[in-house]
Amino acid sequence: MNRARHARLALAVAAAGALSIAGLSGTAQAADVNNAKNAGFESGLGNWTCTAGSGATVSSPVHGGTAALKATPSGSDTAQCAQTVAVKPNSTYTLSAWVQGSYVYLGASGTGTSDVSTWTPGTGSGYGQLSTTFKTGASTTSVQIYTHGWYGQAAYYADDISVYGPDGGGGGDPAPTVPAAPGGLAAGSVSSSSVNLSWGAVSGATGYNVYQGGAKVQSVTGSSATVTGLSASTSYQFQVTATNSAGESPKSQAVTATTSASGGNPGGGAVPKHAVTGYWQNFNNGATVQKISDVPANYDIIAVAFADATTTPGAVSFTLDTNGLGGYTVDQFKADIAAKHAAGKSVIISIGGQNGTISVSDSTSANNFATSVYSLMQTYGFDGVDIDLENGLNSTYMTQALKSLSSKAGSKLVITMAPQTIDMQSPSNEYFRTALNIKDILTVVNMQYYNSGSMNGCDGNVYSQGTVDFLTALACIQLQGGLDPSQVGLGVPASTSGAGSGYVSPSVVNAALDCLTKGTGCGTFKPSKTYPTLRGAMTWSTNWDAKSGNAWSNAVGPHVHALP
Repeated sequence: MNRARHARLALAVAAAGALSIAGLSGTAQAADVNNAKNAGFESGLGNWTCTAGSGATVSSPVHGGTAALKATPSGSDTAQCAQTVAVKPNSTYTLSAWVQGSYVYLGASGTGTSDVSTWTPGTGSGYGQLSTTFKTGASTTSVQIYTHGWYGQAAYYADDISVYGPDGGGGGDPAPTVPAAPGGLAAGSVSSSSVNLSWGAVSGATGYNVYQGGAKVQSVTGSSATVTGLSASTSYQFQVTATNSAGESPKSQAVTATTSASGGNPGGGAVPKHAVTGYWQNFNNGATVQKISDVPANYDIIAVAFADATTTPGAVSFTLDTNGLGGYTVDQFKADIAAKHAAGKSVIISIGGQNGTISVSDSTSANNFATSVYSLMQTYGFDGVDIDLENGLNSTYMTQALKSLSSKAGSKLVITMAPQTIDMQSPSNEYFRTALNIKDILTVVNMQYYNSGSMNGCDGNVYSQGTVDFLTALACIQLQGGLDPSQVGLGVPASTSGAGSGYVSPSVVNAALDCLTKGTGCGTFKPSKTYPTLRGAMTWSTNWDAKSGNAWSNAVGPHVHALP
């Protein structure tokens, strides 16, 4: 039975019960209450017990109030959190919870009749509701309610758990009341097609509705939203309301915002059909120190490495290493980016790197990420962002962050990714999921075909790095896994100094490009079809390339640009 049917069943049971009481009883009955205690985890883990120390309370993401449960399964534990709830015999109860994550279960045991449970394979990017009903036995005065995840899966979240029915006498959370109207509504950054809104959280609210010109346009669980699909240079009026199971609050005070005349992305030229990406080092590690103006014309996308984490979760900043780069000033840097734009090139800011510690793990940090990256784009003239988080990412919230950035920056936004080989072995991996989630705005994934050792290809065979088969058989996984060929590039070191292992000569890179696009130059692995629109190649870095006399870009650049 699906979740929607469960909800209809719960409503039908409640309605039938109300009819029986009102129409047949003749005596007044007490209203149903939520018999669960600390149902929203506002008092930490009070009244709850979690197996193997798997539970904790967090302030984000929450469904309502200021706290929620985060429980983390292990390979031998499902992270079950439970509470014993007082109930009345021979009574019907509706058990529900708001959950977020994959493989999340909700159930009741010790009912004295049929124990119940329900689950979800995944709730997507936000909270979803699980609901079921149970009836107590003739002598049942308590039941155990629980939620749990599954072995080896990621952490799940739970909030606003309820056991509605006759008062069992054990006390519980009071039934919700209609929340107050939100205060502090303010308009933040705008683009030609979007407006960012934020407001104060409302006690007891489990969600918020956003109104544009009096019409509801969006429902969210947090205290911020981005309204998209707007017209340029146009004023709009917005209000918000707070909601919970008891109803919807009055509307907030209105705020007016005017969209900009054009997208905030300053924009270089459009990324060509076949493109070469190169990372530019904002530091001196023994490679040739460069200005942006020194990067050869064979590079179509220049990824500035790297942005830095800030003390604000998810937010990034960028500081030009003027001293390390021989006195290169910020004004020169900005002027050089503008000159690359004039030449039809794109310059983007890269997030992460080997030592990058940026974490985008909830809605707040996702919004912080998008806002800070967009600010860097406006400050320096960057055309977009490169995601090079080698310490992992959360596909749900990175997707949210990049979609939000896209709404701010407009259609000229350039988004590239540089995952490690292990991150793209399967579409179920978080990096791969993110790429597929943003396929409508993604420019290219330049997987790093180095520093990995041997890996599986799309045919199930194991291939050694540093070979044409390694490049083609691993690219095949992405091509068969859902990415468009135009979104696949080959990421390789520019020289033996550019990586610990996996260097291949430019001739091997060109052979792999020919194999994938034309079916020629293949090794033992040959793809089942050709991909003429394959995007191209990437290298770490333009600086190491320059150290070798630009041998890599001089050989690979013209070859990429001559692809079919």
